[in-house]
Amino acid sequence: MKVNGETVTLIQSVSLKEFLESSGYIAGRIAVERNGEIVPKQTYDSVMLTEADTLEIVHFVGGG
Repeated sequence: MKVNGETVTLIQSVSLKEFLESSGYIAGRIAVERNGEIVPKQTYDSVMLTEADTLEIVHFVGGG
């Protein structure tokens, strides 16, 4: 699987929510694109990832 251009090995299929949590991402502060399409936050627990997927994860940054 590719995440932000880097190869990540998945031993087994996992949900997007599990992957994000185990990778240290905070769901409220990111947007995820999977295979070219934005993934709605409410579906993170039902979207299953495989080795064939490509993710782009964008962090929201506050400022003033």
